[in-house]
Amino acid sequence: MKTVKSIIPALAVAAVCMVSISETPAGTNETLSARQEKILPIAAFTANGNMPRLGTALGEGLDAGLTVNEIKEILIHTYAYAGFPRALNGINTFMAVLDKRKEHGINDKTGREATPVPADFDRTAYGHKVRNSLVDRDISKRTSGYPVFTPVIDQFLVEHLFADIFYRDVLNHQERELATIGTLAAMPGTEAQLKAHLRVAMNVGLCKAQLEDYVAVLRQKVSEESADRAAETLNDLLGIGAPANQARAVKVIGKGQPTKGPAAYFTGHVTVASRFSSEKPDGYRGGMVNFEAGARTAWHTHPFGQTLIVISGRGLVQSEGETVQKILPGDVVWIPADERHWHGAAPDSPMSHVAISAPRNGSTVEWLGHVTDEQYAN
Repeated sequence: MKTVKSIIPALAVAAVCMVSISETPAGTNETLSARQEKILPIAAFTANGNMPRLGTALGEGLDAGLTVNEIKEILIHTYAYAGFPRALNGINTFMAVLDKRKEHGINDKTGREATPVPADFDRTAYGHKVRNSLVDRDISKRTSGYPVFTPVIDQFLVEHLFADIFYRDVLNHQERELATIGTLAAMPGTEAQLKAHLRVAMNVGLCKAQLEDYVAVLRQKVSEESADRAAETLNDLLGIGAPANQARAVKVIGKGQPTKGPAAYFTGHVTVASRFSSEKPDGYRGGMVNFEAGARTAWHTHPFGQTLIVISGRGLVQSEGETVQKILPGDVVWIPADERHWHGAAPDSPMSHVAISAPRNGSTVEWLGHVTDEQYAN
C-alpha cells in the first residue's frame, strides 16, 4: 500500500394498468410502500450473491415490517429465478441475521404460515390458470418454442412454480412479481425474462409511479448497473427509445440523500453520499465517505484494489502488518487488490474521502472483522 501526494428518462405507461388476478387486486397507492421497497434489495442481493449487503437488507426489511415468514418466502421465491445455491446462501444469511438480532433482544414477528395445499389439488389446472392470468392471455397450449422443444421444463414451470410456489399465500402476486423483477434486474443476461415480468408486473397492478420507485430503489440500494438494466428494459417494453445524443451528453448526478454506514462494517458515525459509477458495465464505482472523529471502517479487501482521495480533515489508513499512516487533504491512497486494510478519521478530527473501486461478480468489497479500539489506538 502506497500513499502519494443518470438521469433516467421519465418512465411512461401508455395504458391504464390492468388487473387480471383476483388474488392480487390493484391498490390505489401511487408509490411503493416501505415494505414493498424492502423486497427488492433482498431479492437482488440473493440473486447476485452479495451476502454482506443482503444481511443489511434483511435487517432493514424486518425493521420495515416484513415478517420472518414473508422474508423466508422471498428467499424461497428467488430460487425459481436465481437457483438453489443463491437461495440457500440467502437463507443461511437470514438465519445468522435473526440470531444476531435475538442476541440484541430483538424479537421479530414470525407472521402467518402458508395455507396448506388441499389433498385433491390439481397442480396442472391451477398452474395454467395462474400463469394465464399473470400474462393476461391463454398460453396453456403452446405450439412452438421451448414448451414444444422440451415439454418437461414447461411442466415444471406450470406444476411447481405457478402451482406449488404461487399457491403459497404468504406473499401476494404483486409481492412475488417485485421479488422476481428485483432478482432479474440483478443478473446480467436476463433482460428477455425481465421484460416479460415487467409486463406481468403491470398486469398485477403496478403502475407508473411504482415502477419508477422500483428503478429508484435499485439505484439507491443495489447498484447503478441493476437500475440501468431495469430502466432500459422497461423503456424497451414501453417503446421509449434513448435520446439520440444520450451517449455524448454530459451526465450530472445529484448529491442524493446520505446513507448511514452500517454498524456491521463501520465503527462510529459514518455516512456515504454522492455515489457514482462508470457508464461501462462492471466499471468503477465510488462515493464520498464522511467519518466523524474516531470513526473507521472494519477490516476489508477489494477485488481490484481501491483509490482514496482525501477531501477534508485528517485520517488514518493501515494495511495489515504495516504501521498506521496519516492522510491529509489532497493525499491519494492506493490499496492493492485483496489487501486487508482499514481507513477512517483521526481520533480528534473528522475526515472525508472519495473512494473508488471496481466490482468482481457485482461486489466491490469483502468485509471482515471490526478494527478493535486497541488496534485503532496503536
